[in-house]
Amino acid sequence: MQVIEPRCLVDVQQLGHVYGTAGGAERRVLDNVCMGLNDGEIVGLLGRSGSGKSTLLRSIAGLVSPTSGVVDFPADDQGISSSVRMVFQSFALFPWLTVLQNVEVGLQALDVAAPERRRRALAAIDMIGLDGFESAFPKELSGGMRQRVGLARALVVAPDVLLMDEPFSALDVLTAETLRTDLLDLWCESRMPIRSILMVTHNIEEAVLMCDRILIFSANPGRVKSEITVGLSQPRNRSDPAFQALVEHIYVQMAGGADVGAARQGLFAGTGVNMVLPSISTNALAGLIEAVQDQPFEGQADLRELAGTLHYSAHELFPVAEVLQLMRLADIREGHLTLLPAGQRYAQSTVDERKQLFAQHLLKYVPLVGHIRKVLDDRPTRTAPARRFRDQLEDFMSEQDAANTLDCVTQWSRYAELFAYDEVADRFSLDNPC
Repeated sequence: MQVIEPRCLVDVQQLGHVYGTAGGAERRVLDNVCMGLNDGEIVGLLGRSGSGKSTLLRSIAGLVSPTSGVVDFPADDQGISSSVRMVFQSFALFPWLTVLQNVEVGLQALDVAAPERRRRALAAIDMIGLDGFESAFPKELSGGMRQRVGLARALVVAPDVLLMDEPFSALDVLTAETLRTDLLDLWCESRMPIRSILMVTHNIEEAVLMCDRILIFSANPGRVKSEITVGLSQPRNRSDPAFQALVEHIYVQMAGGADVGAARQGLFAGTGVNMVLPSISTNALAGLIEAVQDQPFEGQADLRELAGTLHYSAHELFPVAEVLQLMRLADIREGHLTLLPAGQRYAQSTVDERKQLFAQHLLKYVPLVGHIRKVLDDRPTRTAPARRFRDQLEDFMSEQDAANTLDCVTQWSRYAELFAYDEVADRFSLDNPC
């Protein structure tokens, strides 16, 4: 019996993308990404911030021109290539148009006649459960209803591939769950005029709940780290031991398994003084240390259990955990976060003792902090313009990354009382050194 291979709808080969300008500040967000999307499947792109998932999705949608590589849409037997449409996280509706008019926009761009346009738009609105709201404006709708309009607008043109960029992340938990379930029902019942779905998500359970395959991306730059086939039948039960085991396996995959020294490599873009740092508050760092130190974890926590306890998504938890690892206050290994002796001392210390320990680790493990402090120590005035360091960073990263990184070390260093910052003068000083 001949086995018919599913048709490939999207073929991505050796895709790379660099933000910035040649010879200036550049940041490689995608590197040698290869993937395919086949007929009849939902594929999820899962990874932390900075892994280039949205850039990949936008490259497939034609909204970004990749620096290198190819995005191909293989033709069928009639020579027709796959078509794609995208649903955005931010709804992206025209506020001056009604629901019906918003859904008709894509058809109008295709020069579909008005009667047919109206017929197809009404059918799409009915399919996604907004019948009766055709004349409403976006401001009259809840977030979930607006996203349904965005979904109807994409589906009404009957694309082969539906691209979704974190379509549920802007919604509250209950609304997201309802919309996710309704979308899965439409898919499983073959009621949507599409052949495949490619979605970006930060939610591990969402990926396991919806997807047939999951591509896990590493970050800085984004690469496909591993591919997981989800061999669970629909509808899926979150309490199923097999479901739970797969979620746990993905947490381990995303957390990595190297030791402290090796694991910190590649967590953040750049090296040394020019490392791009995330905007994580000292309150978040202290809170995570305290949570892991307290019961029931007592110094070591399974990342998935920790996320559930703190009501964090993996997207929110990993950057905080990685900063603790960078500063040698904790170690991430095989899906677990373990406080190192310094982290345990921090949890048990007074406020002043915490600041002193934090200052020591900042100077030792965050090169930019040590660099700023040395410049201030060496200057007779004990002051330096912040613009000097911002300009230096912009030689190696984008203007926005430079601003965020300098703001991050400023906040950390103020907490540690390593140096002061005058926002009006945009100047660092040792007016209030520790």
